[in-house]
Amino acid sequence: MIVATSFVRDHDFIQALYIVAFVCFILGLRGLAGPNTAVRGNWIAAVGMAIAFVATLLIPGVVEDGGDWALIFGGIALGTLIGVPAARMVKMTAMPQMVALFNGVGGGAVALIAWVEYRRRFPGHGDELWDQKAQIPSLFAAIIGSISFWGSNIAFGKLQEILPGRPIRLPMQHIINAVLLLVAVASAVILASGTHSQALFILGILVTAALLGNLVVLPIGGADMPVVISLLNAFTGLSAAATGVALDNTALIVAGMLVGASGSILTSQMAVAMNRSVPAIVAGGFGGGGTATAAGDAEERPVQSTSADDVAIQLSYADSVVIVPGYGMAVAQAQHAVRELTDELEKRGVEVNFAIHPVAGRMPGHMNVLLAEADVPYDKLREMDDINPDFPTTDVSLVIGANDVTNPAAREQKDSPIYGMPILDVDKSGQVIVLKRSMNTGFAGIDNPLFYNENTALLFGDAKKSIQGVLAQVKELG
Repeated sequence: MIVATSFVRDHDFIQALYIVAFVCFILGLRGLAGPNTAVRGNWIAAVGMAIAFVATLLIPGVVEDGGDWALIFGGIALGTLIGVPAARMVKMTAMPQMVALFNGVGGGAVALIAWVEYRRRFPGHGDELWDQKAQIPSLFAAIIGSISFWGSNIAFGKLQEILPGRPIRLPMQHIINAVLLLVAVASAVILASGTHSQALFILGILVTAALLGNLVVLPIGGADMPVVISLLNAFTGLSAAATGVALDNTALIVAGMLVGASGSILTSQMAVAMNRSVPAIVAGGFGGGGTATAAGDAEERPVQSTSADDVAIQLSYADSVVIVPGYGMAVAQAQHAVRELTDELEKRGVEVNFAIHPVAGRMPGHMNVLLAEADVPYDKLREMDDINPDFPTTDVSLVIGANDVTNPAAREQKDSPIYGMPILDVDKSGQVIVLKRSMNTGFAGIDNPLFYNENTALLFGDAKKSIQGVLAQVKELG
């Protein structure tokens, strides 16, 4: 028994378990590349996390007495009781804010670990010297993790509409942010330099980083939230990797770098898709919500409204149809009705594809997740650069709750806040049908000239009911 216990606590054996764990992380991340393998990828990554957890418990000194076991498994039980019901009960429309919340929890955990390490190792609080090899990455993790936690909470509040979606700015916002960052970094430098008399410096780091996290995200408008979520996710990953360096934990380093690298790449790709820089977005982007003054002007301009009967006829006798989903489809939970309509049109020989803009919805891949849930074949989901050349030969484009990502002002009006942002060229289609609840603007808070084009007709109402009405009429046509 003693030999067996000695073996499982052997350093090489533990490192081997960590290697298996992060191989699972990599395979799991690879599986998330497509909806057909996403579920399996999640399970593989979960197995990797379980292996890493067991390996960590085997490290000598991690579990010192029965109290530690009680805390560990008590935490697991509490997290399970909260996390599993929350994940199972969340609606697809609320998935972006759930992602923001869960991401923030990771950043908060990292900040708490930095605080605990300070309490355990800093002279006057423990027996060990908090050497710079562990101290510097731990302080970095405290700053970035705290920013991620509080920034994610603000993102959650905006997406959940607890907070206004419009940008909220303070006077001299950038100066305040710079001062807070300077205070946080200065406190970290003082601690790293070996100053032991001011224990409040670690609190200064956490508090100023918390304020900075709040103040950085508050001025960012709703249209930029997908990029913000991705950026904060990258922050959480980098802070976790830094914590792994401080704790000399291989699995945490690898997992954190995977999250940080993938989040950084995704953030860059989404910023390019919006033709904007990440610093410009962090500095306070456009977009607030559907209550901009432009909405009032829009209602006074003439638009062509249509009916479910007319839409059914147009779709049924078209050769090619492109469906453009947006957040309105998510709100109405219309994805299953859209899938049924797609099947019915294909029975009539109509070619149907879906145009997916990189920032449609409120989180990266939001539309892909919704359509995958409705079992829409993955090969029908076509990215913006792939589908745009096909719009001039498309008979009908059906826009379901998408606004800013189809706005020709981004291409034509140099004074528009979204000028230069790549869009889906639906206005080049033969006919455009837009499903909307009202003439309110999108997250960018600006009017959409597409609605007033001669080849555009609007079908007002709840997207799901509208699609169901069109579907019923298509079936009646035989």
